[in-house]
Amino acid sequence: MRPSKDQQRFFTAPLIIIYITVFIDLVGFGMVIPILPFYANTYPFHATPFQVGLLFSIYSWMQFIFAPMLGRLSDRYGRRPILLVSLFGSAVGYYLMGAAETLALVFVGRIVGGITGANISTAQAYIADVTTKENRARGMGLFGAMFGLGFVLGPAIAGILSKYGVHVPFYVAAVLSLANVTALYFLLPETRKQPAEDDIPESGTGLTSRFGVLRRPIFGTLNLLYFLLVTSFSIMTYAFVLFTAYRFGYNAEQNGYLFAYVGMVAIVCQGFLFNVLVKRYGESLLAVAGCLLLSVSLFVMPFAGPLHGGLAGLMVICALLSLGNAMASPALTSLASKISSDAEQGSSMGIMQSGASLARAIGPIIGGLLLNNAVDTLDDASVTRTFWTAAAIMLVAVIPSIYSLKQIKRSGAEKAVS
Repeated sequence: MRPSKDQQRFFTAPLIIIYITVFIDLVGFGMVIPILPFYANTYPFHATPFQVGLLFSIYSWMQFIFAPMLGRLSDRYGRRPILLVSLFGSAVGYYLMGAAETLALVFVGRIVGGITGANISTAQAYIADVTTKENRARGMGLFGAMFGLGFVLGPAIAGILSKYGVHVPFYVAAVLSLANVTALYFLLPETRKQPAEDDIPESGTGLTSRFGVLRRPIFGTLNLLYFLLVTSFSIMTYAFVLFTAYRFGYNAEQNGYLFAYVGMVAIVCQGFLFNVLVKRYGESLLAVAGCLLLSVSLFVMPFAGPLHGGLAGLMVICALLSLGNAMASPALTSLASKISSDAEQGSSMGIMQSGASLARAIGPIIGGLLLNNAVDTLDDASVTRTFWTAAAIMLVAVIPSIYSLKQIKRSGAEKAVS
């Protein structure tokens, strides 16, 4: 069947290349996430659950500080150089973690990767550059699908490679990042035209300017909702591997396959289902529904176990989690992009991802404190309070999501940019 003109305009060569770039990057990132808790627990590190939480959060603290700066630099100097720097930084960070002989050096690797980790916001700004506002939600949905696809192959590859040493996935992730830098340098065209000085909003990259931008009613509400969503989801991501190891006895390889399953569900939901739902219901309504679904899924997670649903029950809960995130996350980034001008796409996405990075920094710390008991391990009570806290955060997020829906309908913003 011959593609329509709209489809031909959407699937441009730069868009396909950036999706491939994001996919390769997320394969490397997906390899590290399920392995890191096991890696930190091995000799010579023997990290406690709280220290594992800090390892997750320090990366995000660095992104919180540096992502808006790099996003604004991408508005001024172009997307390609920022993507090149961030991917090279990822390679260095992965290598340092794999070669580490002390827990301190593992932290250094996470810090280096976090400082240069502007991949998400800059890639989103790139997508905004090469898509129309009519296709923006579709572009962000497929961007989310690339995340899912990366988490299909990444954890599965990590599970296989972990048989040859728990440090091996870090080296392979470093090689993938270097290969991505090479491919991006030769294949990815620049999309950001050099702006005139008058075209660049007079806003800095510090905390004061970020809070100033967040005072814009709709944009500020969307950022608050995205922050709560990512906080809740990061608590779950941190706790999930430790939970399955405790409750089901899963090792790194088995968790890798489980993450691959979650990624496959995300591909279907964000790559195909989201585009259908957003045309019928709109982004703001999907954000509300996604928050509710995430809250319910997180609440029932602690009940899963070998005697209560087994693997099948766990997979159903994971599918519902993935569906809720697939509805809420791309809906929010699409709306934030639509209400931002062309000259501030990088800055807007950088601010939004900075808030998300802060959430990813706070989430594992909260999870580490809740999951850790008096003897530096976890038990049924600590598991329950951890997932129920994440569920409560998502339930609280429903309030600003409904408020955002009313704001957008009242202002006509969603209709104006749909």
